[in-house]
Amino acid sequence: MSQSILLGITGGVAAYKAAELTRLLVKSGFRVQVAMTEAATHFVGPATFQALSGRPVLEGLWDNTGAGMAHIDAARPADLILVAPASANFLAKLAQGLADDLLSTLCLARNAPLAVAPAMNREMWANLATQRNVALLRSDGVAILGPASGAQACGETGWGRMLEPDELLHAIRALLNPGPWAHQRVLVTAGPTFEALDPVRGLTNLSSGKMGYAVAQAARAAGAAVTLVSGPTCLASPQGVERIAVQSAADMREAVLARVPQTDIFIAVAAVADYRPAQASPTKLKKSDTLLRLDLVPNADILAEVATLPDAPFCVGFAAETGALAETAEAKRQRKRLPLLVGNLAQDTLGRDDAELVFFDDRGMHPQPRADKLTQARRLIEHIQELMTTTKTRQI
Repeated sequence: MSQSILLGITGGVAAYKAAELTRLLVKSGFRVQVAMTEAATHFVGPATFQALSGRPVLEGLWDNTGAGMAHIDAARPADLILVAPASANFLAKLAQGLADDLLSTLCLARNAPLAVAPAMNREMWANLATQRNVALLRSDGVAILGPASGAQACGETGWGRMLEPDELLHAIRALLNPGPWAHQRVLVTAGPTFEALDPVRGLTNLSSGKMGYAVAQAARAAGAAVTLVSGPTCLASPQGVERIAVQSAADMREAVLARVPQTDIFIAVAAVADYRPAQASPTKLKKSDTLLRLDLVPNADILAEVATLPDAPFCVGFAAETGALAETAEAKRQRKRLPLLVGNLAQDTLGRDDAELVFFDDRGMHPQPRADKLTQARRLIEHIQELMTTTKTRQI
């Protein structure tokens, strides 16, 4: 039986995106009932949504339908209520439990999960009142989808754009079908680190962050709550993933250790610098004809430190080698006492969109055929799930 979505539309330019979302939902087999606020009808007409959904659009609280109980009856068949776009005004209504029109009443009288896709000017989104309302809604269990950052209808650029229809479709599927990791909390590190020599130069590496970001995306798609601690990259954050930007290995260690107590699975994909300058210059180092000597000191091994904690999460490491992969990767896994380590040859992986990986665990080597990094990330999630299930079975 197909699932039912009650799609609420509030006033805003982003209402035009809701038309495409309606089309995608219907195409994907969802039953869609649209409810519009009076303000929304000034941006896109109800006839558009009626044509796309195949159902009359709900507009007024006093519509003579459902024995006068439209504000209750329309919400009952819904598997999910999504308000997209959700204006700042409507978020405030939801946060305070107001019900002065049909859509707000439907949301208050619901027995289905509620999600909102905010859309507003960047200053409205950043306003402390809006942020308080969003925090309250999130604490009440409302799923906050977005917003994204980019060009806005007002001509400004910043956070406040509604997510694109295909992104919302993906989020809806994840909400309705949470996946095997629905109750897992996953912490992922990604990208390079940057160890400053002076205010403009530093030591880094060729990691693009693509593998780590793919792992975060795959874990989120499996239903996990994912936090991504990322070194400097040019990649966009995967939808639904909390991203924490860091620069140095020390920054990454601090961010990881602060979140490990709330973590079930730790996947250390980042290419963390092994060394840092003993002392960074406060001013730019000037070029000269004399020899420049750098004193380097080792950075902390973040993964090894986490793996030895008393209540350590399930730890997964990555090893990028330039040769003798089997020997060096397995030795690293044994040294750090990891249940799983992912090995690859750096020259065949760094900066590329695809990779050839080998999984190392207590059962031996598991070569993975070359594939794009998201496919490899999905294979990794499946392998972790298999190992964790096997471990629990043995414990029982």
